[in-house]
Amino acid sequence: MIPDEGLRVAIIGGGAGGMAAASRIKKLRPEWVVDVFEKTNYVSHAPCGIPFYLSGIVESVDDLCAYDVNYFRERRGINVHINSEVVEVRDGELEVVEKGERRVYEWDRLVFATGARGRGLDIGCHRVDGVVCVGSIEEAPLVREMARKHSRVVVVGSGYMGVEIADALSREKRITVIEQGSHPLPSYDQEIAEVLMRFMSQKVDLRINEQVIELRGNERVEKVVTDKNEYRADLVIVAAGVEPNVELARDFGVRLGKTGAIEVDEHLETSRKGVYAVGDCAETRNVITEKPDWIPLAAPANKMGYVAGSNIAGNEMIFPGALRCQLTSFYDMEIGKAGLSEKEALRAGFDAVSVTITSRSRASYIPGGGNITVRMVADSESRRVLGVQAIGSGVAKRIYASSALLYKKAYVEDFFFADFPFYPPKSPVWDPLVIAARNLFRKMGIS
Repeated sequence: MIPDEGLRVAIIGGGAGGMAAASRIKKLRPEWVVDVFEKTNYVSHAPCGIPFYLSGIVESVDDLCAYDVNYFRERRGINVHINSEVVEVRDGELEVVEKGERRVYEWDRLVFATGARGRGLDIGCHRVDGVVCVGSIEEAPLVREMARKHSRVVVVGSGYMGVEIADALSREKRITVIEQGSHPLPSYDQEIAEVLMRFMSQKVDLRINEQVIELRGNERVEKVVTDKNEYRADLVIVAAGVEPNVELARDFGVRLGKTGAIEVDEHLETSRKGVYAVGDCAETRNVITEKPDWIPLAAPANKMGYVAGSNIAGNEMIFPGALRCQLTSFYDMEIGKAGLSEKEALRAGFDAVSVTITSRSRASYIPGGGNITVRMVADSESRRVLGVQAIGSGVAKRIYASSALLYKKAYVEDFFFADFPFYPPKSPVWDPLVIAARNLFRKMGIS
């Protein structure tokens, strides 16, 4: 039984998940005391907006935050502590370095919303001036200032963040992108990534199958050395992925999952009663594989915060999991993915079958239309669709549609018979998703 008054809830981390949890708790239990401890100056933020700040589309870092600190304090009654780093978690207590002073706060319920951090290079990401790891919007002003001053820029990594940073900076200068894998966006299948690779190579110096082994320089970085080449550089931006911030939770005795993130149940409660975890530091359930997964994305983080906040406040709610749906772009080329790629499906134990089609994204008689390439992956035995990838024009709407269908465990037939509207300026009468499903029919011997 949850008491009606007197409960103190402490939330470590003021990003998307943390602030969603805090807001939900105060909505349901306005009389409770909710403290959020955020070690930066910013709350309700996610690193997704960093490339758009670097490009100048977004003028101020403050604009990357959904709401400012005062909004949460004044409108929602949340005690937001910025510049406040939690250094130790004890039963019922937090030790916090708040604006340089050590303080202790009590808690009855606790939420870890510590997020993720940019993964550095094994050779030492922060040991050389002129090398920055992208992981927080707090670092964004420094990166933009340095990028404006220097012409020889090397981006290490070509996941979503690497691709978007390359887009942002290559508009005004020629940059080098180094990827240790066989293609950009490593989680995608080769058939989709090759389309991006050909286009990226026209805009940047794209180097694949190369691993950075050394950064050289005296006072600052001067050269990036890979296992195959050397590249002169004034600025190196490391976008080599992220890893969960779990040290505080681990030291407190909270169990970690197989992914390395914090293990939670369907209510987002950890192995310690009354302690929850949300967002990029927490595991979740992959809707396709139905197994624990780590999905560090803003949309699931917000929903996890909402669900955890509901449960803490006494309104039971289950978090069903996520699909790992993502969208990005490079110049005017959209790229998106929902569910599993074929290689991911095979690793997960599915008997995967796939097709790749290219068609127009709108009616052929409408001028200015572009092409879209769609790859659809299904389980050959059950005929359930496992994932969709797309690149080209009109990708976003197909990924949105795929996400909704995949969430409901749709089959190839469902994709074929889905009643996608025909509107010549926006879509052809045979939608690319329908064409892909029809081709899967044939490949699977259904018709």
